[in-house]
Amino acid sequence: MFVFLLVLRLAHKLLRRLVRAGGAPGPAAAAGCAALAGREDFADRVRGDLADELPDEDIGQDLDDCLARYVLGSKPRCEEVEYLEMVQEAIDRIERGR
Repeated sequence: MFVFLLVLRLAHKLLRRLVRAGGAPGPAAAAGCAALAGREDFADRVRGDLADELPDEDIGQDLDDCLARYVLGSKPRCEEVEYLEMVQEAIDRIERGR
């Protein structure tokens, strides 16, 4: 049940991102470039931390893709839940910016 809810949550976030990405840039786009660079640096740090915590896993730049490529049942149940929670937590940290 937990894995199903995690997949639903991921799908919901992907749809929100797609809807947000459809808009045209506004006049504050130039000022937002510096903030975007700061967010990307933070996202890189979060991905690096996750890669350190999961050295045997192939963690790429896109954590949503990492979850999408994951094959359910490919790990023992307790490891699978821990892995999925860690990846989802990293995604949430990047979205919150903290």
